[in-house]
Amino acid sequence: MRTDRGTFGNIIISRTDSIGDVVLTLPMAASIKAQYPDSQVSFLGRKYTQPIVDQCQSIDRFIDWDSILELGPEEQREALAREEADVIIHVFPVKEIAELAKKVSIPLRVGTSHRLYHLTTCNKLINLGRKNSDLHEAQLNIKLLKPLGIDSDIEKETLSGLYNFKEPGFVTSSIRELIDPSRFNLILHPKSKGSAREWGTDNYSRLIEMLSVDDFKIFITGTAEDGELLSELLDKHNYITNLTGKLSLEELISFINLADGLIAASTGPLHIASALGKHAMGIYSPMRPIHPGRWAPIGENAKVFVAEDACEDCRNLDSCACMIGISPSVVKEYLLGIVSSK
Repeated sequence: MRTDRGTFGNIIISRTDSIGDVVLTLPMAASIKAQYPDSQVSFLGRKYTQPIVDQCQSIDRFIDWDSILELGPEEQREALAREEADVIIHVFPVKEIAELAKKVSIPLRVGTSHRLYHLTTCNKLINLGRKNSDLHEAQLNIKLLKPLGIDSDIEKETLSGLYNFKEPGFVTSSIRELIDPSRFNLILHPKSKGSAREWGTDNYSRLIEMLSVDDFKIFITGTAEDGELLSELLDKHNYITNLTGKLSLEELISFINLADGLIAASTGPLHIASALGKHAMGIYSPMRPIHPGRWAPIGENAKVFVAEDACEDCRNLDSCACMIGISPSVVKEYLLGIVSSK
């Protein structure tokens, strides 16, 4: 409940989707803590995203939505009621969560007015349409804090200072030994598990060929399934280090923190790299709503490569011609500029 000191006891941020989305939600926690330093900030999310949430020093508690889903209806209500939340902010709308929050009578329930079920489950509605907005996803998330009296108009450049990440601690000697301090340690994360348009294996292969082994040590990351899809690239460039299927999320976070840079499409690892202050180089389609204006990595060393013209012809296709058309030589020149300035 709200105290006489003008704060809230427990504020829940609810975002039960993927890693990249979760990363771009974390600045909300720092904004809340700046306004209400005595409040507890909890994050309701999927279990597999907990390692990235645990990196954020502005979040006090992780609530595992997957575990709650395994319970019966009455046990679900009891589980959420035990949190004694004063506020829940539905960043990623989920009907079941919205209904559950109302059933346990969380006093302040914030959601977008663009979900019909929020009209009956939320008592503070924000007119927030994401698909056609010119704002970045992280800026749109902050808009949901307006009912808490928090400034919801924030410049994108300011957001990089709100991740509030701690130093990743899950570092084994085997992970640390992979890093070559005499070279630029570059992670390539070519696949996206369907969450984004991809640059294409041929482009990554050409980039690898352009980079001198004297200056760059190259790693490939992804799932074990990604490794199978990338087998031809890995066989062709057998001097690069294949880490597909070999790192847990905790290990991946630590490894990204030890490396110098990462190249990917609009994926979770790209946003992790930018939040850690690494050279996070994203390759994007210019097409709404997946364009970098909405989903670019946010960080002091973040960089986006994108075609100038929107490719509406690609909208109903699995691949994006103007994204694939971004030349590896452009990316190579940017990398050489980083190396020469070190």
